[in-house]
Amino acid sequence: MYLDSVDLANFYNTGLGHVARRLIRRKIRSIWPNTSGLTIIGLGYATPFLRPFLMEADNVFALMPAQQGGTYWPVDSSNRVVISEDDELPFQDSSIDRMVLVHCMECTEHLRPMLKEVWRILTGDGRLIVVVPNRSGVWARTERTPFGFGQPYSSSQLSRLLRDGMFIPEKMERALFIPPSARRVVLRSASGIEDLGSRWLKHLGGVLIVEAAKQIYAASQIKKARSKANRMIPVSSARFINLEKY
Repeated sequence: MYLDSVDLANFYNTGLGHVARRLIRRKIRSIWPNTSGLTIIGLGYATPFLRPFLMEADNVFALMPAQQGGTYWPVDSSNRVVISEDDELPFQDSSIDRMVLVHCMECTEHLRPMLKEVWRILTGDGRLIVVVPNRSGVWARTERTPFGFGQPYSSSQLSRLLRDGMFIPEKMERALFIPPSARRVVLRSASGIEDLGSRWLKHLGGVLIVEAAKQIYAASQIKKARSKANRMIPVSSARFINLEKY
């Protein structure tokens, strides 16, 4: 079940929300340091992490699920938010270069159909970044932040789901090693705590951040049957159809 977009916006406008946005955004940018000339879509509530791409990529949009509702973004320019069902994405096949999923996979009731849609609209060499609550982290165990709602994942569960959806997990990062507390001492020490956690306590990160590539299966040649009695009739390959202020 999705959280309301207003509640998500309110969280990212708090001190803790600002810190969470900065720490997660830093990891995303380390994975995608250059997006020049690309088309990027954020699915779920990804707007806190899309702004760095606005002046770099050719096109940047945010797709918010109808069950979640939408908020205007960016506040200082023309709106780039589209509201849609998460299992019927309004884009053409192979039209998107990069996608960022945040507050999405742990909330949707249509996980596999949604991943099929994501697969459909990504280009052949498209990349996907997924941010989900880490089952082993503290953030998934409290409802004081949006990462305490929905289905948390372990690294093996997330990798398995992506492979089942025809994606190849290529890189996994973790973020939010700070406790989910709004205390000033925690917020001021966030960068130092994050660096220590990334080095020594990787399994305790509050979120998993995974980059995956679109899996393209090559058609294999069908060997000639030795006899008509043992001949196998191949089934045609299935084709996925259907498409805050800072």
